[in-house]
Amino acid sequence: MLLNFVVLAYAFVFGAEIDRKQQNQQEFESALAQYQSGHLDQAATSLESLVEKLPQSFDVHELLGMVYSAQGHKQQASGHFEKAVRLNPNSAAARTNLATNLVETGKLGLAEAEFKRALTLDPHSYDTNHNLGEFYVTEGKIPLAVSFLETAQKLKPDAYDNGYDLALAYIETDKNTQAQRAVVALLKQKDTSELHSLLGEIEEKKRNFVAAEHEYETAAHMDPSESNLFDWGSELLLHRTLDPAVEVFQRGTERYPQSQRLAIGLGMALYSRGNYDDAVKALLNAADLNPSDPRCYYFLSKAYDSSPAQADDVIQRFRRFAKLAPQNPHALYYYAMSLWKGRRAQDADANFQQVESLLKNSIQLDSKFPEAHLQLGNLYSDQKRYDLAMPQYERALGLNADLPDAHYRLAQAFVHTGKKESAQRELEIYQQQRAQHLAELEKQRSEIRQFVYSAKGAPAGN
Repeated sequence: MLLNFVVLAYAFVFGAEIDRKQQNQQEFESALAQYQSGHLDQAATSLESLVEKLPQSFDVHELLGMVYSAQGHKQQASGHFEKAVRLNPNSAAARTNLATNLVETGKLGLAEAEFKRALTLDPHSYDTNHNLGEFYVTEGKIPLAVSFLETAQKLKPDAYDNGYDLALAYIETDKNTQAQRAVVALLKQKDTSELHSLLGEIEEKKRNFVAAEHEYETAAHMDPSESNLFDWGSELLLHRTLDPAVEVFQRGTERYPQSQRLAIGLGMALYSRGNYDDAVKALLNAADLNPSDPRCYYFLSKAYDSSPAQADDVIQRFRRFAKLAPQNPHALYYYAMSLWKGRRAQDADANFQQVESLLKNSIQLDSKFPEAHLQLGNLYSDQKRYDLAMPQYERALGLNADLPDAHYRLAQAFVHTGKKESAQRELEIYQQQRAQHLAELEKQRSEIRQFVYSAKGAPAGN
């Protein structure tokens, strides 16, 4: 009788344990379904209750970490991912989740170690190779990324995202032939505008400029995004196909009126074509779109130098920039030059003390600013203060000997002070430098190229 009672009691306990396991399993499956359907709050509530019942469950900690991470609670997720790894240290997926969380919480060294451990655990997995490659891409360690992305691509040749990132990595490491081969292979799978844009970049690097322009044009026709229109217009501008460049940038600014880089591109294209008044208007618009961005002011100063008709509007923009960036020597210089040019056009008797003060402050902020020394010398020369002008010219030339105007103005100052031999020497240098028209054109191209490359790295719309 007693034995039967014990057996029955054991059966009851054993059955209750089975019921609890089944209930816990059902709760976990319900939480998993909630997570997969995007009901994160409900999933979190279910798992928070479940983790108290099953504190040693790998699955519960792993899923709760994933839910918290999806909610943006990265720090809360971290503890559960770490616990999951301790419970199952041989899970490559668990280490990958932990590594991803460590990246998101800024612990990059620890993240790299976890990505590497995941790869060691599963070296023939597409995911482990791809993830480590992507980590190095994100960290800017492109040469380290290449081999892992290559392995991932061999394991999964139809992986578009990996193939695209591999092509980018090839470009960054100057492996343009491999990059082109990778993009062409991807195009056979999926004909996208971003691939044509990437192919345009590769052709540009290989100096196949006609082919590059064609690819950028194709990308823009397939998807007239802000970035694609900027890339197409920039390619035309870089190689001085100016009428089409103006047309593309005009189309772009009409479609994306808040894009500063398209507005700057239009201004540069108009300036390069000799439409100085329209260039000034476009660059004034660019300055208003982002008043603190210094990139447009250089080109505005160049266009204004050839078109002083809009003096009041230009002065107002440079005054604003100087107030926004009082420690920027170029901001003070541009403001000084806009005031000087505007006043010379309107009032020959204007007081230039403010111009002088701005130029001196610009030099104080950057004593190695040759153009500021040159213009301060010009200001003194216009006032016949040659004793003050000559040291400024000499300082400017000491910083940059390739300034034809400085040689010419210094020669004039020497003439006025009776130093004829020195004047003749400076005039000869001036004439030699002025004869180098190609160098001036190449300088302009270099300035445009510098803007284009810097703007390509900026977010669309800037």
